[in-house]
Amino acid sequence: MGKVEELHARHILVDSEEKAREIIGKLDGGAKFEDLAGEYTADPSGKGNGGDLGYFAKTDMVPEFSDAAFALETGAYTKDPVKSQFGWHVIKS
Repeated sequence: MGKVEELHARHILVDSEEKAREIIGKLDGGAKFEDLAGEYTADPSGKGNGGDLGYFAKTDMVPEFSDAAFALETGAYTKDPVKSQFGWHVIKS
């Protein structure tokens, strides 16, 4: 059995592209991802842990999310919101 590639990431889930773009603007301005996750994320499990998703394989998440997350360099965040069936994500690897 081959080795499965895993990634550690955080995310902020919101209900609109505009809100996600606002969050990206705040990140661009130097805001801390973990603080914004606690303030904005609609993911109940992410409120108290800075949006931390832990480690996951590419197949563990919906394709839109996985493709964006696995394309990021370590420590980077998505510069454009990522749309999935759950809403709009800002993702940090």
